[in-house]
Amino acid sequence: MNKNDLVAAVADKTGLSKADAGKAIDGVFEAVTDALTGGDEVRLVGFGTFSVAARAASQGRNPRTGEVIQIPASKQPKFKAGKGLKDAVNK
Repeated sequence: MNKNDLVAAVADKTGLSKADAGKAIDGVFEAVTDALTGGDEVRLVGFGTFSVAARAASQGRNPRTGEVIQIPASKQPKFKAGKGLKDAVNK
């Protein structure tokens, strides 16, 4: 499912127009992004938790040349599925 499919599904389930459903989805994505950027986590009970994890700097290797490269430290977005989502997927 891509974003257009998601917009169509939300519009169908809620009775909103596709334009309004698209704006709502964009708003949700923007709110989650803003919360994660600010260092908060987003908990949606029954669905899951979005959070940010720190990833330490490490050494890697260029597979083509074998040269050792430095991979800088970074922050990675993480998602942990909630019980409701796990149960729905495993039915």
